[in-house]
Amino acid sequence: MIGGLFIYNHKGEVLISRVYRDDIGRNAVDAFRVNVIHARQQVRSPVTNIARTSFFHVKRSNIWLAAVTKQNVNAAMVFEFLYKMCDVMAAYFGKISEENIKNNFVLIYELLDEILDFGYPQNSETGALKTFITQQGIKGQTKEEQSQITSQVTGQIGWRREGIKYRRNELFLDVLESVNLLMSPQGQVLSAHVSGRVVMKSYLSGMPECKFGMNDKIVIDKQGKGGAGDDAGKSGKQSIAIDDCTFHQCVRLSKFDSERSISFIPPDGEYELMRYRTTKDIILPFRVIPLVREVGRTKLEVKVVIKSNFKPSLLAQKIEVRIPTPLNTSGVQVICMKGKAKYKASENAIVWKIKRMAGMKESQISAEIELLPTNDKKKWARPPISMNFEVPFAPSGLKVRYLKVFESKLNYSDHDVIKWVRYIGRSGIYETRC
Repeated sequence: MIGGLFIYNHKGEVLISRVYRDDIGRNAVDAFRVNVIHARQQVRSPVTNIARTSFFHVKRSNIWLAAVTKQNVNAAMVFEFLYKMCDVMAAYFGKISEENIKNNFVLIYELLDEILDFGYPQNSETGALKTFITQQGIKGQTKEEQSQITSQVTGQIGWRREGIKYRRNELFLDVLESVNLLMSPQGQVLSAHVSGRVVMKSYLSGMPECKFGMNDKIVIDKQGKGGAGDDAGKSGKQSIAIDDCTFHQCVRLSKFDSERSISFIPPDGEYELMRYRTTKDIILPFRVIPLVREVGRTKLEVKVVIKSNFKPSLLAQKIEVRIPTPLNTSGVQVICMKGKAKYKASENAIVWKIKRMAGMKESQISAEIELLPTNDKKKWARPPISMNFEVPFAPSGLKVRYLKVFESKLNYSDHDVIKWVRYIGRSGIYETRC
């Protein structure tokens, strides 16, 4: 699939070069340097085609990672591999920098030999790689270690090693969501969606099996037919319709397809269990009501009201509202009920910051904008008002219904595991036209 992998510094010097197929020559290295790194105009596309050769690149600080191929490959898979390669290198020697790559080039070549075989990605789980590639790149030689390596590489559970023990078994689950919105000045939702991630940290002994349940619409409907879904429908929003989702490789997809239950043997430490996206019945944490009035050609009056749309017991944090101003603004007078507001001429915007705001509250800001006379007859385009915030709930309405742990070999049960669940909703592109 991948013909070669090259790592460059910011000068275009090759730090790591690994060719997997004969159709990739040394001239490919120079082609990428000349046409991408040293290009006169900045290359914005991560995919570049040069002389029937495709270059896929990602950049980490001042380091370029480029995968090269002459075949018609799946671009998403190549980028997934490149990002995974960055994660593996970061796990081994921290920050990806020129100095670290030069100090660990033997280790990187050893990792590339394990991760890629004839250009095809193999095992890229950091936990599995660390069992047989140590920090210094020395392989274990004992029979016990060799048998462990074999089970890690060829077995079904390549993401977790055996024999893990903790004094206290703990499980952390974070539901992290980003809500995106585009609203008209009249309050009509033009587009809205939530993209979410379920991130877990597991510190569990042995080889436990976990079961994770959420208020997915298909699950609730199935239980409702069986007469067991009453408790789920009593509190607030009954269920959410997930449009699409992707899972970590540890999840048993066959069980999810048949039973809609997420069953898995968790990796040790932190990992992303699933990603999902939803577009229906989204809870919009804030409503922005703008009012812009032009007073002649040299003055603008702006009034913006924000209303919080969640429970009064909850607190939103890190609230920031950016109100755009015309390019010919000469001065701004601002009055706000809560927080601090400041006109930033370099950004052509009034930035209004509020530390905290409870649910079912509202606050407003008024501004008088003085304009310089201009000969430009073109009307001001009125860019949308954008907003940033963080709320302690999931805007999609997702709820964790249960999180169970089963370990048959070791002497601990689901009740012995300390579990923590946290919901964090953040703004993505949250805009209201004015």
